[in-house]
This record gives sequence, structure tokens and C-alpha cells, in this order.
Amino acid sequence: MQVKTRPIGASLGPWGRRELPYVAVALAAASWGTWGLVIRRTEALGAMPTSLESTIVMAVITAVTGLFALRDRVSRRAPWRERAWIAWLGVGDAANVVLFFAAYKLTIAVSVLTHYLTPLFVALAAPLVLRERMTPRTVVAVATSFAGLAVMLVPSAAAGAASGAVWASAALGAGSAVFYASNVVVNKFIAASFSTSETMFWHGVVATPLLALLVPREAWAAASPGAAGFLALASVGPGALAGLAFVWGLRRMPAAHASTLTLLEPFVSILLGAAWLGESLGATALLGGALILAGSVTVMVVRRPEGVPRSTGPDTSPTPP
Repeated sequence: MQVKTRPIGASLGPWGRRELPYVAVALAAASWGTWGLVIRRTEALGAMPTSLESTIVMAVITAVTGLFALRDRVSRRAPWRERAWIAWLGVGDAANVVLFFAAYKLTIAVSVLTHYLTPLFVALAAPLVLRERMTPRTVVAVATSFAGLAVMLVPSAAAGAASGAVWASAALGAGSAVFYASNVVVNKFIAASFSTSETMFWHGVVATPLLALLVPREAWAAASPGAAGFLALASVGPGALAGLAFVWGLRRMPAAHASTLTLLEPFVSILLGAAWLGESLGATALLGGALILAGSVTVMVVRRPEGVPRSTGPDTSPTPP
């Protein structure tokens, strides 16, 4: 039986319907900024390899979004090409997670900086692949936010001695950015055949076993139940719900705008690190954060470019209670 749904935001005025996707993506990015605290707490409860942590997070995302997908469905049968894109999302997300966490374990600043080359990759690809019009205002927003990220992170990267670890971290971080940018773009190709929840669920069905194959056999038995349980519970928010919000918003705005808003993630991460982990936050970090916020606000208030549809696919999201 087909479940009748009405679009999220249908009861809002024109301004609300236009801005709600931007708010959803911004909140998702801010939620991702809490991952540092989640991982630190998990490690305090019981250390485990990154591959196992990634597998647990992806499994929770898949389970939670699968429940949403029971109601949030697209009735049309997806062509094989779009099913292949879903499979690629799973492969790309698994690669993104593995490369980013590998870079993170070498150097924090360099890995985060290179990982957030994503907005630049998306900004370059969107006009060519998605035929999205690149406005001067969007270019300025991307450049401003990325400059802010550099201001926040480059000083701490430069403070350490140059070594092979720094270059390896940069290469791994840039590699993760390529897969992250790919997933942002590919989400636009499948919006007509897969709802937000279906997209998150089916890509997790592919990504979870791929990540599980990377887990050392002995790590499964050695994992702390308390640490694994905490990570699983914590993954519901910044993992599943934030992912749903991001994909929903991404489908209703230019890809370059969404990827620019994700720069809020490292900004929030650094603020939380200063507040809860005692990491220093100097004048340059505050300046960089101001630039990131300026770029994010710019894309949130930018007028919709001509020729960019309000939605790239049917909105079958269930009405919130």
C-alpha cells in the first residue's frame, strides 16, 4: 500500500520553503563537528581500530535509515543505471571514511584541511557535470569559507616539523575529499528514483560489509562492549539523522552551496575541542571561524540561480509529527 505523504515545509511560507534545506544542511554539518568528542569518549571506554569504529557507525546509519525508508519511498522502479550509482555511493562513502580516518591518525590539521578541499572539487565539477550555474557570489562564498579553514588550521600544521607523515596525511585527506565530492554530485543523479531515506539505507547496505572486511579478525572479540554500545548510540544523531538532513537539503539546493556549508563541521569541531578538550583557540582560529561563517551565511541567503530547480526529484519525505 502506497503511503501518502506531503513535502516537509509545505505548511511554511515561501521563505521557509526556500531556506529550510539550507538550515538542514547547516545543522547536519554542525552535528558532524561533534564526532571528535564522540570518538574521544569511545576510545576512553575502550580502544578499537578505526575500521571497526567505521563499521559500527555505518551499520547504525543503515539500520536507522532503513526504518525511515519503510515509509519514505519512491514508487517508480529505479533503472539499473541509478542502482549502480547507489552502489557507487556505498563504495565512495566507505573509501571516504577509511581514507579520512587514516589521515586523521597521522596529522589532524593537515588531514582536515585537505579533506575540506571538497567544496572546491564540487564547485569545479557542478557546472560541468550537473549543469548548475556558477554565480560569482557562490565563488566568493566558497573561497571565503575555505580561506577561513586555512586560517584556522594552517598555523598548527606549520608548527610541526615537515615529514613523510605530513605528506601522507595530505594525500589521504585529499583522496577522501575526492570521494566525498563524488558522493555530493552523485546524489543529484538518483533523486528521482530513491528517496532521501532509501538513498541513505541502500548506500549503507553496500558500505557496511565493505568496511567490515577491513576489520582485523581479532578486533571483533577484543572490542569493549561498553565502547561499542556508546558509539552505536551516539551514531544515531551525527550519523543517521544528520545524514538524512544533509541528503534532504542537498537535493534542494545547488551542490556547491551544500558543500560550502559543510565547512561548518571543522569550525564546530575546533570550538568543541577548545571548550571540552582544553585545546587552545587563538585569535587566528577566531578569525578563521568568522570567515567560515561569513561564507556559509552568503550561500544561505543567496538567491536561487536561474535554471536551478527547487527540487531535483519528488519529495516523498514523511510529514514530521
